[in-house]
Amino acid sequence: MKENLSVSNVLPTLSTVKNLPSFFPSAGLTVPAVHGHIFKAEDRYDSKGRKIAGNGLAETGAIIRRGRKVLIDVDKYGAWLANGNAGGAK
Repeated sequence: MKENLSVSNVLPTLSTVKNLPSFFPSAGLTVPAVHGHIFKAEDRYDSKGRKIAGNGLAETGAIIRRGRKVLIDVDKYGAWLANGNAGGAK
């Protein structure tokens, strides 16, 4: 017998960068802060070639890019925030 899966169990809750802070009102997030988290999500290099560690958000799979559109998986982003990673990698 096949189980009926509801759409909410299959599809993740996605949000645009602009709407994401409304999902976490107690965190005090702003749109520029979310942009900063996304920009610093992956490792990058400074002008002298030194590696700057990312904040770990990219590894969670929370960032979904489709062309110019950037969507955030709210559950994965929330888990990343709860782990205290929003302060950046040390």
